[in-house]
Amino acid sequence: MLFWILVAALTAALAVILLYPLLRGAKAAENIRAGEAAVYRDQLRELDRDLDGGLITPEEADYARAEIGRRLIAVSADEPAETPKPARHHRFTEAFVLLVLPVLGLCLYLTTGRPDLPSQPLEARLENPGNDVAVLIAKAERHLAEKPDDGKGWDVLAPIYFRTMRVNDAQLAYRNAIRLLGPSPVRLDGLAGTLMAVSDGVVTEEARQVLEQSLTLEPDNPRARFYIALSMEQAGRPNEARQAFETLAEQSPADAPWLPLVNEHIAMNGGAKAGADPAAPGANPAAPGAGPAAPGNPTQQDVAAAETMKAGDRQQMIRGMVESLDAKLSEDPNNFEGWMRLVRSYAVLNDKDRAAGALKRGLAAFPPPGEQGRQLLALARELGIATEGATQ
Repeated sequence: MLFWILVAALTAALAVILLYPLLRGAKAAENIRAGEAAVYRDQLRELDRDLDGGLITPEEADYARAEIGRRLIAVSADEPAETPKPARHHRFTEAFVLLVLPVLGLCLYLTTGRPDLPSQPLEARLENPGNDVAVLIAKAERHLAEKPDDGKGWDVLAPIYFRTMRVNDAQLAYRNAIRLLGPSPVRLDGLAGTLMAVSDGVVTEEARQVLEQSLTLEPDNPRARFYIALSMEQAGRPNEARQAFETLAEQSPADAPWLPLVNEHIAMNGGAKAGADPAAPGANPAAPGAGPAAPGNPTQQDVAAAETMKAGDRQQMIRGMVESLDAKLSEDPNNFEGWMRLVRSYAVLNDKDRAAGALKRGLAAFPPPGEQGRQLLALARELGIATEGATQ
């Protein structure tokens, strides 16, 4: 009942606010004309005082009196013609505000709202949040504000923050959970995930240390092993990265969901995919006696040279190899693995514009309706590359 009383009061207040300018419009116009006439009459009296005081001559006074009198007559003549009639002019508008708007609002609420639900204050909603994520977060935050040393609360809240893209809050929650409950593979992997999310997918030094700590607790943790191998790839150490990815692939089940992604990184770093025939032409371009290397793959000499370079020189060498792969694919675009490597390489180099351009060119050679085109689009979504317009 209180709800409907409040609705009625708010409706009445809104109607008054909307009607007020209409009701006062005529009175305002009358006040303006009356004010102008009063000003001119004051000027006439002022003129008489100036004449009596000898401030102006009689001729000047007569001229000024005639001008003021003309203006006063004009105002008096216009006043009746411009006097508004609010009751006659605004009846439809007033009826619309008083009747139609409230009825429309009530019908809209009855159609889209839930008048049958009982009123429920915030405290009651926090007690029974259901599937409302916002209420779940509010409940957990209220609890942790009162008991900040509740490690289980931080442990529950951290992944919820991460799923709702509140990465900085998730990072703080994971740190608090680790501080209060101790490290675990799940908590450490979550913290590493927030660190990588903040750095746009780059495995920072702190993230790598957290992942290595996770591996000490769970040596077979595939998530931690994958991102540690990725950190080697991003640091320009393709030989070490390939070995780490190959080890992960060998120790993973044949139906592991992460295996296709691991295979792509193995190929990107110059190795052969798990399960590929090592004797097949081009299976491992870094191996002696192998067939022709796929475009852009590093040779044994390239890998050896990269390991002795400084970080800046190594990065420059990698960029040169990627550009070489780009040029070869421009000449011969019918190389699906090459396009996959090129898109991923530009993404690793944090050159999203060129990655998007490579994706568009790759889709021109392998259209999206086909299996290979769909794999290119899936890779782009995984890397955070915009796919809008790439298929045009």
